[in-house]
Amino acid sequence: MNKEEQIKMVLSRGVENIYPNKEFLEKLLNSNKKLKIYLGIDPTGPNLHLGHAIILEKMRQFQELGHEIIILIGDFTATIGDPTDKNATRKPLTKKEVLNNAKNYKEQINKILKKYTLKYNSKWFKKMNFEDVLSLASNFTIQQLLERDMFDKRIKSGKPVGLHELMYPTMQGYDSVVMNVDGEIGGNDQTFNMLAGRTLMKSLSKKEKFVLTLKLLVDTQGEKMGKTTNNMVSLDKSAKEMFGNIMSWTDGMIINGFELCTRVNIGEIKKFEKNIKDGKNPRDIKIILAKEIVSIYHSKNEANKAEEEFIKVFSNKGKPDEIKEYNINTGNINPIELLNQLKFVTSNSEARRLINGDGFKINDKKIDSWEKDLNIKSGDIIQAGKRKFGKIK
Repeated sequence: MNKEEQIKMVLSRGVENIYPNKEFLEKLLNSNKKLKIYLGIDPTGPNLHLGHAIILEKMRQFQELGHEIIILIGDFTATIGDPTDKNATRKPLTKKEVLNNAKNYKEQINKILKKYTLKYNSKWFKKMNFEDVLSLASNFTIQQLLERDMFDKRIKSGKPVGLHELMYPTMQGYDSVVMNVDGEIGGNDQTFNMLAGRTLMKSLSKKEKFVLTLKLLVDTQGEKMGKTTNNMVSLDKSAKEMFGNIMSWTDGMIINGFELCTRVNIGEIKKFEKNIKDGKNPRDIKIILAKEIVSIYHSKNEANKAEEEFIKVFSNKGKPDEIKEYNINTGNINPIELLNQLKFVTSNSEARRLINGDGFKINDKKIDSWEKDLNIKSGDIIQAGKRKFGKIK
């Protein structure tokens, strides 16, 4: 791929919007200037997911054009909490919780990016005094900050909006000023925060910062896939888990998944789209999608093994070759308690739904009541749904 083709891909694939406009960024990319571009990640959980990976992949594309990449860990802003898309104030995190969440980020980022500068925004925020904060806040008006739909909705519904939440876009914007970046990349849900950085760069640095927003990986109900919606695909999952998670996606997510989460060229993706419209089984295309994604974060060999395992378990209704063993007390136990001990469910209500839906088996026998105790013995094979198996030690 030549430079012209690379630039075309950078400006189009997965892109939602470019600020101030596409022509501005295209001119920058065609110049000989080495740009400084950043992605900010608040460590509110221990795992990065495919939503992060979409942005990291775009950063990789910029890197291949010769530009400098900065990954900013928001170890200070995460203690405040980004209010984006939240219908209530987030619970503040302690400094210890934030650092613990971020400890494995570098290993996960390295699956996509090989060379980048890692920074932490506590380096500059912890040095600020109250006079600095007031000076920074003077660059925005309350009207500007209340333009966010979520704040308006909360106010109308009688829910509180914290003053610290209003300050969050200002803080994220200040990151751009301190690092003197040329651009910022993020999901389109971060548009308001990233544009705050444009405002501050113009005001304090007299510089035009570009913002590139990317489409979100959403399910067929339009829900963003991530930590908040509890449907994320973590980058640290095993090849088999990742493959299974992707195969559980609805058919309507396939083409979007190819564009955002793989390196398959657009021409091939259009062929897949046509194949589905012409009546080809979407499941066959989804298997290709799952293999492509798993290959990026593991290997082609692991992706092939995951496919074989998936077909064996789900298509042929077999069991996986390796079943994890669990050391729990044998004897009489309530089915809900058993599922909780194995961590096959996250709540009692989920356990009841599983049992009522004929999704719970012991030694291939369906368990249809969650009220009667079970007599569990060593060697029993427990199955929850289609993907979870366990063997009692």
